[in-house]
Amino acid sequence: MGKKKKFKSKKIHEYQRKRGNRPDLPSVRKRNIVLSYRYFDRSQGQNFKDWETNEILSLATDKLANLCQLTVHEATQQQIVKEYTQVDFPPNSNFTHPRQVPKGINWCSMHIQGKECVIGFFEENIFNIVFLDMNHEFWPSKK
Repeated sequence: MGKKKKFKSKKIHEYQRKRGNRPDLPSVRKRNIVLSYRYFDRSQGQNFKDWETNEILSLATDKLANLCQLTVHEATQQQIVKEYTQVDFPPNSNFTHPRQVPKGINWCSMHIQGKECVIGFFEENIFNIVFLDMNHEFWPSKK
């Protein structure tokens, strides 16, 4: 009785999967916005608990989730996010520039409702959330 070969050598084409009818992915995907709390400053503005108490945290979360469906270009063109390009940090701000945030960035604000804003900046397609500003104190303006 001869020995059976325990492992037969297979040919490469035997390992290849069949494509079936799956559609091809687009070769270039649009880079939607993703969120980061890496630079979130807990010493200024409000925290999530404050926004939850004032019943705007869920609204903010919904708006941020919708923001993630867009590219940076789409969000700024539709004025969902306003980017400040003229100054490094607002001159009359009630906030101070956090040490952990790089200098020379373009600050951005996203209004949630009325005067409530999420403040941050873009690094490519990443929206870094830095402040929760319930009283519009980051960039105060006259009515």
